Amino acid sequence: MAKRILAVCLDFGDTLGDQATQVRDDAGTLLEIDLIEGALELVRELRARGYRLALVADGTVRDARNVLAQHGLDALFDAVVISEAVGAQKPDPSIFHRALGELGLEPRDYARAVMVGNRLERDVQGARQLGMIAVWIDWSPRYAKRPTEPAAVPDRVIEHPLELLPLLERLEREHG
Repeated sequence: MAKRILAVCLDFGDTLGDQATQVRDDAGTLLEIDLIEGALELVRELRARGYRLALVADGTVRDARNVLAQHGLDALFDAVVISEAVGAQKPDPSIFHRALGELGLEPRDYARAVMVGNRLERDVQGARQLGMIAVWIDWSPRYAKRPTEPAAVPDRVIEHPLELLPLLERLEREHG
């Protein structure tokens, strides 16, 4: 049976990495960050299951390269799309279009792509505006916990990274 979900897009800060643990140099460059428990295992397992993976994050390319290399994540993503390189931040559709395009998806496939992020007004809203399945990770205390508009209401909610795996299995069964 063909997979229902063709791709998984992941935010980084407070989705995979714990922003409270960031270490920056005097110039503000992100040097290191701790991963949230289960984040590395999640990305490895998504890769092992054959999902196309994209990191879709706001920030600078240098910061993204630093933290991906720190944790050996750089080789696990099929696409790394950072707002600085695109010239737009989430929820702007261009960052999502770039990631999905790099994964080989056409607009007709967007409903078969999942976006996981911690920001309702950026990750969830941006994904939903394109018709993606928007999964909110309600892990961090740093950002709003209630959507301010209908487009920011997530399709699904998880609290920890590894909860995505059984959720994807349910989505595959529901729409298979």
